[in-house]
Amino acid sequence: MSPSTSRTRSILLALAVLLIALNLRPAVVAVSPLVAQIRADLGISSAVAGLVTTLPVLCFGLLAPVAGRLARRIGLETTLWAALLVLTAGMLVRLVPTLPPLLLGSLLVGVAIAIGNTLMPVVVKRDFPHRTGAMTGAYSTMISAGGALSAAVMVPIEQATGLGWRPALALWAIGAVLAVAAWSPWVLRARRAAAAAPAAPRPAPVRGLWGSPLAWQVTLLMGLQSLQFYSFTAWAPTLFVERGRTPAEAGLLLSVTGLASLVTSALTPVLATRRPTQFHLVGLLVALWVVGYLGLLLAPDGSAPVWMVLIGLGQGVGISLGLTLITLRSPDAAHTSELSGMAQGVGYVVAAAGPFALGAVRDATGGWTWPVVTLLVLLVPLALAGFGAARDRHVGPPAQVPARATTG
Repeated sequence: MSPSTSRTRSILLALAVLLIALNLRPAVVAVSPLVAQIRADLGISSAVAGLVTTLPVLCFGLLAPVAGRLARRIGLETTLWAALLVLTAGMLVRLVPTLPPLLLGSLLVGVAIAIGNTLMPVVVKRDFPHRTGAMTGAYSTMISAGGALSAAVMVPIEQATGLGWRPALALWAIGAVLAVAAWSPWVLRARRAAAAAPAAPRPAPVRGLWGSPLAWQVTLLMGLQSLQFYSFTAWAPTLFVERGRTPAEAGLLLSVTGLASLVTSALTPVLATRRPTQFHLVGLLVALWVVGYLGLLLAPDGSAPVWMVLIGLGQGVGISLGLTLITLRSPDAAHTSELSGMAQGVGYVVAAAGPFALGAVRDATGGWTWPVVTLLVLLVPLALAGFGAARDRHVGPPAQVPARATTG
């Protein structure tokens, strides 16, 4: 393969990866600005409404360890392609006008994104080994961009079209279909290569990861930053509506956090790979969230955009640092796959409790002071796990490929 052909292939692969990343948040985040309408339409409580956003995140956790095994069985490319089809189906199922299809669609969306979340770091480690920081920054930025865009435009789309919140949510299926089309050539290419090449020996299985303190610190950092993101994203629009803003204004404020996160999502992986340790980024993450949350508590009205910017900058640091540490703390692609499954599996199960718990705290206290205080308190274990994960160490030695048998 000539250098120009190889360069073109890398660019096209990167574009396909980024398009997949763009679809890994809208199906979940787009629900948040519409929670008030969903509650009114279906007559459900805050806790049940929180389940609509909690269910996908729970799937992110429960199915993350399965993604690596499925990829080893049917191929990385085929697994991602199937996940995109499931994602499309999940968004379309939510068109049916009752609560069960809404929950089923959320379940399917969660299954699909769980696979995408887990396998994207593996793709980066395998196909962009010398550009890990830049590529992680690029795809985590696209993840944040998808969330920001969906938060900003959902209410305007719903109001402009007059179709209601269900068709407005279903419009995001268009992006998933485009991702299916962009990824299909790589599926076909991988299948042709697998058919033409002799069976290669598999690396020795990764062992001892679940007993590694470092692996658990990466896992807790991933989980607790995700809990912060999904809890705040699920309820921030409702918080602002209950303080007197319109749903459109609340959605716009939420989109401010997403737009701000684009900056730190792009920069954090690059900064993380320039130093052997990442203590400075963990400190920055905690500081941004502490100031942002305290601002919402003490000066919630006129200065709200400022606090949302700070919270958004923290969200960008959190997701991109979590994803980058999965690759930096792994010596090879085999460990990346296993650590990604562990960190996102356990981590998202932890995160799934957030939206439901904050909704329950809101119902119990009748206000938003205690839910925000809860998020502040949870920054303590996040900081402890983050400083442990920031150390310059690997979770294990490189996996060894068994030697081929020879005959004398």
